[in-house]
Amino acid sequence: MHRAKGSILLLLMLMAGTGRSTAQVALKNNLLYDASLTPNAGVEIGLARKWTFDTTFGLNPWTFSDNKKIRHWLLQPELRYWFCQKFNGHFVGLHLMGGEFNAGGVKLPLGIAPCLRNNRYEGWYAGGGLVYGYQWPVSRHFSVETVIGLGYDYLKYKKFPCEHCGTETGRGHYNYVGPTKAALNLIYNL
Repeated sequence: MHRAKGSILLLLMLMAGTGRSTAQVALKNNLLYDASLTPNAGVEIGLARKWTFDTTFGLNPWTFSDNKKIRHWLLQPELRYWFCQKFNGHFVGLHLMGGEFNAGGVKLPLGIAPCLRNNRYEGWYAGGGLVYGYQWPVSRHFSVETVIGLGYDYLKYKKFPCEHCGTETGRGHYNYVGPTKAALNLIYNL
């Protein structure tokens, strides 16, 4: 309990030490993630003149007809460096990611993960990577942002022969290298 109180006190002191002009907060929604029927929300906090901390959470709890699903949750924290000023223009960053999945019986666009058409996989993943993005202020309180990230994910899974069956046919892991983030964010600046 004392450790938790100490962590909260340290966080409050760090936020207070950044100065009033740098303590900005933005709430976000990724429209690309919405297109996959995954409710999501993000928060970005100003840390210093050119630094922010961003985190995104997404949760897809849906099972569709014929037991088709891309159920998952994702947590993706990110540290960003802004070239001009925070919350405006170009930025680069480092992100981490992790979550769990239960997916199968679906055909994804562009030939992504063809194994999901006739099999179901469940498990977890963790990884990280680099991002580049750009943010356009539209008004005092609203902005639009695009972000692309490349990196690595380690996936640990159980495999099932079809989306309906419960008989496990194998276990394994997969090392993924490629795109790890794509976002078109609508932003409300507090």
